[in-house]
Amino acid sequence: MSDSVLDSIKVDLSGQVAVVTGASQGLGKAMAIALGLNGARVACLARNAEKLAETVQTITDAGGKAEAFSCDVKSREAIDGVIDKIADEWDRLDIMVNNAGITRDTLLPRMTDDEWDDVIQTNLRGTFLFCRAASRYMMRARYGRIINIASVSGLIGNPGQTNYSASKAGMIGLTRSLSKELAGRKVTINAVAPGFIESDMTKALGDAILGEVKKRIPAKRVGLADEVAAAVVFLASPAAAYITGQTLVVDGGMTG
Repeated sequence: MSDSVLDSIKVDLSGQVAVVTGASQGLGKAMAIALGLNGARVACLARNAEKLAETVQTITDAGGKAEAFSCDVKSREAIDGVIDKIADEWDRLDIMVNNAGITRDTLLPRMTDDEWDDVIQTNLRGTFLFCRAASRYMMRARYGRIINIASVSGLIGNPGQTNYSASKAGMIGLTRSLSKELAGRKVTINAVAPGFIESDMTKALGDAILGEVKKRIPAKRVGLADEVAAAVVFLASPAAAYITGQTLVVDGGMTG
């Protein structure tokens, strides 16, 4: 983790409860840790219990509070159950970060129904279900922050990702519409759209392809997971109370 990035933004989330989906690795792990380091009690959700334990351990080793919860993000019953459990046992729910997502990349003529359905069900329907479940508690409390992790693919599209791009564009539309429903209850909802971020997936592209990718980015580098996490921490903070329905693009200027 890059301390210098997260040290640049510090907010007081003490006493608040945050839920982060897909918290076992990558962006979700970085977001959960960042929220925990800023004082939130973090419910870390994913299906991989072993990797989730690593996220929780990192937060608790740093003096924070976190707990792992297993959840199938395609199941309404599982989502309603885990959100009810967290809100009831922890007495509140302040921050909801919808990060869980999958890819099933292939060109459209070869894309199967299952490859389309799996991505839409996980990325878009899962976000809808978590937003619905969490917003009920936030509206009653008259406070909340929902952050949906979209992608630049949802803004500009990407060959071989019609399913993924559609799911992320849908998340952005959901964010805009729901912001108008929740604003009166002092609940904000925003999207963060990362570009190319350093990960196992980008490393797997190889040096040649990655070099070409960097040429398309004005910043001439891929981003860091902590840089996306810093954007999430800001949007989750009380300082972002008048920001809602927006999509914060974190891509080094690629879509500029």
